[in-house]
Amino acid sequence: MSNIPFQTIDWTAIERIEYPGETGVAFWQTVQLEGLRIRLVEYSKDYLADHWCQKGHIVYCLEGEFISELSTGEKIKLTKGQTYVVSDELSSHRSVSTDGVKLLIIDGDFLKNK
Repeated sequence: MSNIPFQTIDWTAIERIEYPGETGVAFWQTVQLEGLRIRLVEYSKDYLADHWCQKGHIVYCLEGEFISELSTGEKIKLTKGQTYVVSDELSSHRSVSTDGVKLLIIDGDFLKNK
């Protein structure tokens, strides 16, 4: 990862891209830096991810709540103000949202499993 100079992000100027889930949709606004991705992500009501993810993340719940399902069957509920952290390839997880949620998600090379 390279050095990142001081900068601000105007989220109103970042394109909002729609990604369909198995049910519902996700909207991503993404800032990509070398070795670092920062996203504002919104899941619609009745959202279920269309895949199991093994990528590491830092996920902060800004509004609402959602469930992170693990392939082990465990279900972890995150509500506003809560965070989860996981490194790459240490879990298979997918998101489920009943009423919609807004998240700040950070991932990148620093989360690679060593």
